[in-house]
Amino acid sequence: MFAVTVSFRIHPERVDTFLPLMIENARASRDLEPGCRQFDICRDGGEIFLYEIYDDRRAFDAHLASAHYRAFDAAVAGMVAEKTVRFYEEVIR
Repeated sequence: MFAVTVSFRIHPERVDTFLPLMIENARASRDLEPGCRQFDICRDGGEIFLYEIYDDRRAFDAHLASAHYRAFDAAVAGMVAEKTVRFYEEVIR
């Protein structure tokens, strides 16, 4: 298992535009990527927190290479004030 967390701080005037794009990306990831096991979106005002689970690092790399992720990333680039990504590998199963 490979876990990814992402914290976004979105420019306040862009949150309402960002969220539907984020939701579309998460749904596509869950529906189209066999290695994506979980993709949760949480919100606190303009802070968006993602919790993603993949089979392994290769599955996450496939996510980053997917057309839907690349389109999402390009569409939201100007909306993001800050982004922090962290990776976690499973210790025990």
